[in-house]
Amino acid sequence: MKFSLTLVAGLVLAMGVATAQAQTVRIGNQGDALSMDPHSLNESLQLSVTGNVYEGLVGRDANLQLVPLLAMAWKQTSPTIWRFELRKGVKFHDGKPFTADDVLFSFARAAGDGSDMRSYTNDIQAVRKVGDHVVEVETKAPFPILPDVLSLLYIMSKTWSEDNQATRPVDRRKGIENAASFRANGTGPFRLRERQPNVKTSFVRNGSYWGRIEGNVVNVEYTPIGSDATRVAALLSGQVDVIEPVPLQDVARINASGKSRVMQGPELRTIFLGMDQKRDELLYSSVKGKNPFKDRRVRQAFYQAIDIQGIQRTVMRGASRPTALMVGPGINGYDAALDKRLPYDPDAARKLLADAGYKDGFEVTMNCPNDRYVNDAAICQAVAANLARVGVKIHLQAETKGTYFPKILRRDTSFYMLGWTPGTYDAHNPLNALMRCVDDKGSGQFNLGAYCNPKVDELTLKIQSETDKARRDAMIQEVFKLHANDIGHLPLHQQALAWGVASNVQLVQLADNFMPFRFMSVK
Repeated sequence: MKFSLTLVAGLVLAMGVATAQAQTVRIGNQGDALSMDPHSLNESLQLSVTGNVYEGLVGRDANLQLVPLLAMAWKQTSPTIWRFELRKGVKFHDGKPFTADDVLFSFARAAGDGSDMRSYTNDIQAVRKVGDHVVEVETKAPFPILPDVLSLLYIMSKTWSEDNQATRPVDRRKGIENAASFRANGTGPFRLRERQPNVKTSFVRNGSYWGRIEGNVVNVEYTPIGSDATRVAALLSGQVDVIEPVPLQDVARINASGKSRVMQGPELRTIFLGMDQKRDELLYSSVKGKNPFKDRRVRQAFYQAIDIQGIQRTVMRGASRPTALMVGPGINGYDAALDKRLPYDPDAARKLLADAGYKDGFEVTMNCPNDRYVNDAAICQAVAANLARVGVKIHLQAETKGTYFPKILRRDTSFYMLGWTPGTYDAHNPLNALMRCVDDKGSGQFNLGAYCNPKVDELTLKIQSETDKARRDAMIQEVFKLHANDIGHLPLHQQALAWGVASNVQLVQLADNFMPFRFMSVK
């Protein structure tokens, strides 16, 4: 599938000339990767960090184009069968060879209980070993974008996982840990050297890496720094070399420092709000005996009560793009003609609530992270203030993502915030993960409010198999219209990227907000 490179590629800086001297880059991020297990959390920060250690059969280059990694080549041998020729001579960090057995093991692990990556495997029927370096993947129906879907399904060593009692993924929902959360053994360009959760994680260049590492960085130190002020101070004082995100109010100060600059660009992530539409009674609400979010009028009232332009102006300082869709520009299937929000109208919202039987409003708890997205807690505070004007009292629970994600992923929520970057850069990804009816195979795995429209499911399966672009795009548009008419979720905006980078560091900023260490150089 093609997509707009001008919007997706982001800002690419030229690579510096490699030197023999060991170079170190120190990164300060507002949050930490919650685990080193590549199948434990389908979150871009987590996958960005672990993607330096682990690799998939395919991956992305500096322009987000699909490229061979552990698979040298692939082709469809029938409408439902893909054959992958695996790269020979690749070794895991412990020196063991990479073979087809590791692929079969990793696919089964990613599809198993506790995995957060099941939405990438739910339409796979079987994975078969054809030879030591050949595998076949059979899908339940024709699936022309399967290679794109597999770019974030990282391969683990079967032997290492068995030896370390890590054959099943770390389950963040249940608080289950194993060796894979704190140690790692991949094939990637960097090795995990030390892991101190929420303190510091360090990586070292893989001297026996099978491929080319474009940058000259040898050591990477990754430190979570939750305080915006502390993070900026660390950059300006030289204690760290890269920070993410840059607080919007500090962009000018960093650019004027002479020591660092801010790299800004579009991001593919859509920030949205979800509502429990399944339970007969909400877990956390003043309404007893029924669920107000099952009523479309209530969902629309919440939508029209949110002053998204005000949030863009005052909270995001202009660094966001209000949206009516669950995808934005740069994602295949996006249609600007459909990207028209319902008007902000508190009076209409109050009438909708009254018509639904909530003339005096009601109370509900809203769950939000405070260290994952740009100004996430502040956005939720603004939404709460907007809803208060129409009679809805929000009990806001903002917390670190380390406790936030396990809570909402086990659906222990009534009203929540989530951000989503389609890992395939195609609309099918959010349709499958966010908008399909929930099942036990991975469909709708992140549809945490259990929105369900059988017509959406029917079209999503057709979109998955369709090879004619015009027919496919028409079906995507139909799904978006159905979802918008249902008020299935409350889309807010696409946030912008803002990284603070020391003047002697060169790197590549990707629109998916991944930060590959292999592209980093120190001058």
